[in-house]
Amino acid sequence: MKLALFGATGRVGRYIVKMALRDGHDVKALVRTPDFDSHPHLEVIVGNVRNAEDIQRTIQGADAVISAIGTDRTTTLSDATPLIAKAMEAEGVKRIITIGTAGILNSRLSPGLLRYQGGDSKRQLTFAAEEHEKAYKTLEQSGLDWTIVCPTYLPDGEPKGYFRFEENYLPEDGKEITAGDTALFAYEQLESDDFVKSRVGIAY
Repeated sequence: MKLALFGATGRVGRYIVKMALRDGHDVKALVRTPDFDSHPHLEVIVGNVRNAEDIQRTIQGADAVISAIGTDRTTTLSDATPLIAKAMEAEGVKRIITIGTAGILNSRLSPGLLRYQGGDSKRQLTFAAEEHEKAYKTLEQSGLDWTIVCPTYLPDGEPKGYFRFEENYLPEDGKEITAGDTALFAYEQLESDDFVKSRVGIAY
């Protein structure tokens, strides 16, 4: 499979690159700064996810797209997602898997609201969740086959290979999930259509 990857140098993205290369997939990664060892199945494109041409180059020839772009206290995510969706539609690529946040899952406490709006999350700052919500709305309104993987608290850590997951909600009493297992679950969605056009909450 040929994969276009955004956010490849982040904590989750690095694991996805490693898994895809291990399994023999061809990976094209758009990065600001090249930070990978050379690999015959890895093509690194130096550019900017806010640049439509750089995104188009990355997506050309891809079978699927994975985005692990973070918020990083900037509007990078909400700026890049519409450009990615537009380039995918232009290139005829349908499948995209993105990393979101548990804040954009449905609230259990306040039906009709998202977790960050409904009091489920104890976080006082909502900027990151608002950014992820904008990305979610962009995908929801597109014609793409999207899945948004929504981890809760995300410590560093290798994949253990087990997790709980639930469509549109965070699993009950879910407290955390490592970057490695978030990457593993997202990567596994390439071979699954269980959560197409849906958010999925994951936690231990």
